[in-house]
Amino acid sequence: MNNTAISLREKKAKGGKITMLTAYDYSTAKLMDSCGIDAVLVGDSLGNVMLGYDSTLPVTMDEMIHHAKAVVRGCENALVVADMPFMSYQVSVQEALTNAGRLMKETGAGAVKLEGGAEFCPQVEAMTAASIPVMGHLGLTPQSIRALGGFKVQGKEKDKAVKLISDALALEKAGAFSIVLECVPAELAALITGILTIPTIGIGAGKDCDGQVLVYQDMLTVSQGAKLKFVKRYCDVGSMMKNAFRSYIEETESGLFPAEEHTFKMDETVISELTRQYKARD
Repeated sequence: MNNTAISLREKKAKGGKITMLTAYDYSTAKLMDSCGIDAVLVGDSLGNVMLGYDSTLPVTMDEMIHHAKAVVRGCENALVVADMPFMSYQVSVQEALTNAGRLMKETGAGAVKLEGGAEFCPQVEAMTAASIPVMGHLGLTPQSIRALGGFKVQGKEKDKAVKLISDALALEKAGAFSIVLECVPAELAALITGILTIPTIGIGAGKDCDGQVLVYQDMLTVSQGAKLKFVKRYCDVGSMMKNAFRSYIEETESGLFPAEEHTFKMDETVISELTRQYKARD
């Protein structure tokens, strides 16, 4: 069964847990999809983990479309959600609608995601009115990292917690089908999850959210940066890759690779004739 914005809401209603991971290419998305993942997020985190930017801010619409198209081709069942990049929806409702439409039309994604609360509800309303499913994103919003003063847990103080609750309710009313809660105290995330009828998907927001999402490079230890508190490293693929790269280099330099089983052969009489013919020129 193909997952949709509606099926994710139905999963919350039935008490199930939603699974989501990021992906940015066809091969990775295909592997995830074959394992039964509910949703795949083409996050603007690709700026950090795929393109080498120091933040998500430089990511362009063209870059998002390029990667989202590849992910969509790899997913048969998972809902593909594509991030709206920085300044693609903040300027005006009309520009937000145009860019969201382009992201959906050119990639085939099943939904878009945008960061921010009540201030962007007019954009969410316009998108949902145009039949574009929208996932919200509250708490630590990487596109606002300069304004937030760094990567910090959001909503620990009462006034900020009230703002998060208010924003979540506003996004739900505006038509968002789900909300990502990033780096929010577990107790607050549980409260918000209980208040909303739409599912919450946590990343660093505790186990009581309706689902979870991780950047796959983090959970596979492909990322080389510092370990984040909310990330569980399920295996050390990064070390496995480096060991394989080193072995390849050593075997190539020593002549062990390619071995006999890695080579193709031709008829001996043909190569003998060719050898005589071209050696005769010498």
